[in-house]
Amino acid sequence: MLRTISLGTCVSVQGQLVSQLADGKIVVRVDGKTFVGFPVGTMRKS
Repeated sequence: MLRTISLGTCVSVQGQLVSQLADGKIVVRVDGKTFVGFPVGTMRKS
């Protein structure tokens, strides 16, 4: 499953979900590299 995470105020990464951490962060893999950050919320139609 693809997930998007926020690494900072202006940087986000989208990649394959690897795991979820106890502190609310998730780990994603992109081209063999792993990144840890907070998940970006989904937008819902109103």
